[in-house]
Amino acid sequence: MTAYRQETDLLGQREVPADALWGIHTLRAVENFPLAGRPVHPGLIHAYGAVKLAAARTNHELGAWDEPKFAAIEAACREMIDGRLDAHILVDALQGGAGTSTNMNVNEVLANRALQLLGRPPGDYAAVNPHDDINLHQSTNDTYPTALRVAASHSLRDLEPKVIALLEAFQHKEREFAGVVKIGRTELQDAVLVTLGHEMSAYAEAIARDRWRISKCQERLRVVNLGGTAVGTTVGAPRAYVFRVVDQLRQITGLGLARAENLVEATQNADVFVEVSGILRALASSLLKIGNDLRLLSSGPHAGLSEIRLPARQAGSSIMPGKINPVIPEAVVQAAMTVLGNDQVIVQACSAGNLELNAFLPLVAENLLESLDLLRWACDIFARLCVAGIEADRRQCRRHVHDSTATLTALVERIGYEAAEHLAEHLTGSDEEAQQNLRHLVVDHGLLTGPEFDELVSPDRVMRLGSPGQAKPPPRTIE
Repeated sequence: MTAYRQETDLLGQREVPADALWGIHTLRAVENFPLAGRPVHPGLIHAYGAVKLAAARTNHELGAWDEPKFAAIEAACREMIDGRLDAHILVDALQGGAGTSTNMNVNEVLANRALQLLGRPPGDYAAVNPHDDINLHQSTNDTYPTALRVAASHSLRDLEPKVIALLEAFQHKEREFAGVVKIGRTELQDAVLVTLGHEMSAYAEAIARDRWRISKCQERLRVVNLGGTAVGTTVGAPRAYVFRVVDQLRQITGLGLARAENLVEATQNADVFVEVSGILRALASSLLKIGNDLRLLSSGPHAGLSEIRLPARQAGSSIMPGKINPVIPEAVVQAAMTVLGNDQVIVQACSAGNLELNAFLPLVAENLLESLDLLRWACDIFARLCVAGIEADRRQCRRHVHDSTATLTALVERIGYEAAEHLAEHLTGSDEEAQQNLRHLVVDHGLLTGPEFDELVSPDRVMRLGSPGQAKPPPRTIE
């Protein structure tokens, strides 16, 4: 039979399993918020451990607790930072109360774990108390947003190398495919010649911009309101605590954190999370566009564009033999779409704050940290399992060049616009001559020799920056 202990709060008394590290506040929150069906994000839990450790060290410096009690609290905080107490944070990711349930779950777990380390049973709150000790000189309203900033900052640090790896993968393909001439398309119609390297360089440049934006996010998150307590007035906290606690948190996390000059403002407003989410949205937009491009360029393999081959990752159908789907780009696109949706939720949640506090930070935390996770995973699998293994179908690219009206633009400076128009009519017509490729038509009509045609569609000519500027020869006509 399960043994229980009695715990009491403002609303009365409840039974809690005797060996549980959580307590009555967690119990009520679990009952009240069966919403998302998943617990608080681990990154937020670990960051909360760092916030509580910073507060504990500062309070100890100011004379709170004897050495054994502080050592137990400090050790419990370290365990939370390291992820060893995740299983005891039971509250739902979505909750009312601006994160109070998360804060109290953390307070109860740290208090009871410290009690265990002191050789005392959980619930012996006369020795270590969730409110009077673990939450000393704090409020949910300064610890929760601070923990969220710390968690997001760590996630950004983890995201950046994945973005860099994706950038480098595209840069490698840019060099590898520099000599592959192909058809460039606008509005999904044949346009002019480009190289496959050109296309890869465009993807690389877009990801490079995203990398730069992400590197600036840290600056947006470094200002915290820890020490502001309930509404930023520092009520209930000694001046010495207010001035020292962020220094402790900076040392613990290794982040360049700074105390907000206006703690009331930093407690009231959440627009910084809108800004960071917007930067993540830009990366998601790039991934979505590039992922869909790669799906289109690899379409086929026999009845599509088929200009590139993506790595085969798994069988694509339970009914169609031999079918291989572009599953990595598809997964990346879905992650990107989720991030775009999360951004809309974050904007609404941050806009919904009232007066001195935003009650919807748990929703912001859940969506922002999920977006960071999704983007990190998406960039990783995109680079490793897709981009690194892209192959060019050089024969298919050459066939398109020789068959498409898009190639005519490359010939205009030598044969003139009128002759090029006549060739376009042949290529798009319904007579038998339309079945010839462009190279044959040009040579057969005496407009260019074969080597002249090849030179005009060569990689060097396609990649040339502008025309040399020489006078154009007289236009040629087709009889």
